[in-house]
Amino acid sequence: MGFVKSKTELTGRVIFKGDPGYDSARKNWDPHTDKFPKVFVFAQTTKDVANAIKWANKNNVPIRARSGRHALEVNLSQVNGGIVIDVSQMKKIKLNKRSGTAIVESGNTVGRIAHTLAGQGFMSPFGDSATVGIGGITLGGGIGPLQRTVGLVSDNLIELEMVDAKGRVIRANKSCNADLFWASRGGGGGNFGVYTRYKFKVRPAPAIATVFRVTWPWNQFEEVFKAWQQWAPSVNTKLGSELSIGPKKGGNVSMLGLFLGSKTEAVRLLKPITSVGTTKTKIIRSLPYPQVVSFLLAPDPVLTQRYSNQFSSGFARNPFPDKAIKSMREFLENVEGKDAGFFFLNWGGAVSRKTPKSTAFFWRKAKFYVEWNSSWIKKSEAAKNIAVVRNTRRKLQPFIVGSYINVPDQGIKNSGPVYYGTNFPRLRRVKAKYDPGNVFNNPQSIPPARIV
Repeated sequence: MGFVKSKTELTGRVIFKGDPGYDSARKNWDPHTDKFPKVFVFAQTTKDVANAIKWANKNNVPIRARSGRHALEVNLSQVNGGIVIDVSQMKKIKLNKRSGTAIVESGNTVGRIAHTLAGQGFMSPFGDSATVGIGGITLGGGIGPLQRTVGLVSDNLIELEMVDAKGRVIRANKSCNADLFWASRGGGGGNFGVYTRYKFKVRPAPAIATVFRVTWPWNQFEEVFKAWQQWAPSVNTKLGSELSIGPKKGGNVSMLGLFLGSKTEAVRLLKPITSVGTTKTKIIRSLPYPQVVSFLLAPDPVLTQRYSNQFSSGFARNPFPDKAIKSMREFLENVEGKDAGFFFLNWGGAVSRKTPKSTAFFWRKAKFYVEWNSSWIKKSEAAKNIAVVRNTRRKLQPFIVGSYINVPDQGIKNSGPVYYGTNFPRLRRVKAKYDPGNVFNNPQSIPPARIV
């Protein structure tokens, strides 16, 4: 073996290949991303993270950081022969009600934070899955149904703690290491260091809010989608709406979301969409805020997932014309699996009030966000499914801009400007400052700017 299998240098819960517990340490939400690292370090403290980075440098082993095991592409949170620094056991949450801030360790899941704070009468943004790690979602931006009211997850970040490529602990906020703070709000995970702690601004939650779930038969997807893309971007910004369209084989159309207001007002605001087609189910319900969180964040266990997936994503500045909808239909007629299909999220409000250059998250001026994915169980089906997703991206390219770094697609060539727009050169300069040796890298990571 070419490296020192020395447990004295690695601290925390250390699992080498061949040790008991290795197989369960290796499992991710998406089996397609599973790899065979040399060692997992489940850090309990920032010091454990620093020791792991120093050990990796000494043994010349690639590093991957992992928070919630929800990476959607290969070689992002695991790599063959590498060290995985897993922060999932670092889960302290400290709410300061007086200052309206919460300090959370980066191993917390989004659901755990949202539930904990809701129980204390506070609101924090979340996405569409309870088990996604706060570590990763924050760094890539963090989209979800509350974004039009409170902004992206990363827009609420006010300070961070990170361990750099040499194992040094760095703090960043708007007045200290401000360039790293800027880059960490949308620059994506795995680029600058391993993040251990975040401080967020949080807001008092409403006592009651309204949730909704509406479904339609699959064959009405065009009619529903056309109505949704006209209505959703300009509806009251206290309303967040996620529209999902499943495959023709076994899928349906469903809209899930919330309105931070009364049921009466929600019913009125939803009318332009609920009156379209023939709804199969329609739930519009006022609930105490903690139950709103439970309604929107259904259990999504990490280790029981059978399906592998290929995703791609983008942002629409204008409603999709018929030509784009025709490409959607072709995709939906070809893919299978319960989680495959198209997913849309309305944009605007607080997200668009920030300028594209104010944080690393660039794609602020959109009407809606779109992602699509195929899924499969048999390995022999992988190539075909990956191809259909990437082919659909080519067809949709005239109608979308950019891509969301947290829903990456390694079929995108020269991906920097696609993920980061014109923020890419600045991100490369920040990278050169904090990780000049490119210790933290992955297939689409930010390369350091060459110092001229």
